[in-house]
Amino acid sequence: MIRMKQSGNRLENTLRSILFLTFAISIVILGYLLVVSPSSIDDPSYISGQYTHLKSHYILMFAQSLLGIVVMFLPDLFERRFNMDIPSYLVIMYLIFLYCAIFLGEVRSFYYDIPYWDMILHGFSAAMLGLFGYSVIFLLNANKNVPLQLSPAFMCLFAFTFALMCGVLWEIYEFTFDGLWGMNMQKFMDQDGTMFIGRAALADTMEDLVVDTIGAGIVCLINYGILKLDRNWINRFRFKALHGHDHEGLTKDKPSENPNDYDKIEMNENNTKE
Repeated sequence: MIRMKQSGNRLENTLRSILFLTFAISIVILGYLLVVSPSSIDDPSYISGQYTHLKSHYILMFAQSLLGIVVMFLPDLFERRFNMDIPSYLVIMYLIFLYCAIFLGEVRSFYYDIPYWDMILHGFSAAMLGLFGYSVIFLLNANKNVPLQLSPAFMCLFAFTFALMCGVLWEIYEFTFDGLWGMNMQKFMDQDGTMFIGRAALADTMEDLVVDTIGAGIVCLINYGILKLDRNWINRFRFKALHGHDHEGLTKDKPSENPNDYDKIEMNENNTKE
């Protein structure tokens, strides 16, 4: 059942419903086509033109739609597991990405029909993951063993490498399931099954990684400039506790509204240790 936030963003809840219905309808239609479509080009129904695609054409679409139903609930699982509320703008970006990548990209074949669709989505996802990387810093800083104060350069470097790590893990996922299920997520062959050779077979993967680097780099550089001017900007990425108390953030109790307080807290702790 779709969980609607009682005090949540209306746009976020609307997108959740649209996404769920889109994936559910796609699964039903693709499941039917997967059953009735021919398995090989020698099948009479394929030769006669009754069906224009083989079962293999629908496998990736069906699998991705099933995956979409599962991963759209990851923010909910995260919030329940850690008792935190993810900022609505991150959830909205995530839901938009799923719709564009899975339904439009795979089911509606935008990856093949719309030039640079894959590169646009990788740039968007890298920017989204770069922003999420700043939120991860707050989760790590809830641990008292993490240094009390982090420089803007370190925070931006962490967010940048976090986004790139996610991009690499995604390419590993695509490579693995392309081999196990005979899919074509890494686009090593054309839509008609023609295999690419040499650098052409690597082009999709390498272009994805390059765009991931550019997208994450742009977002992190922009945030670096903002953090140099206003240290409290980082509080925009802080997760909120679901029961009324903010997450610990950069301090052991609660993030200060005054950036000078970070230095005071650190000096007090040093004096205590002495």
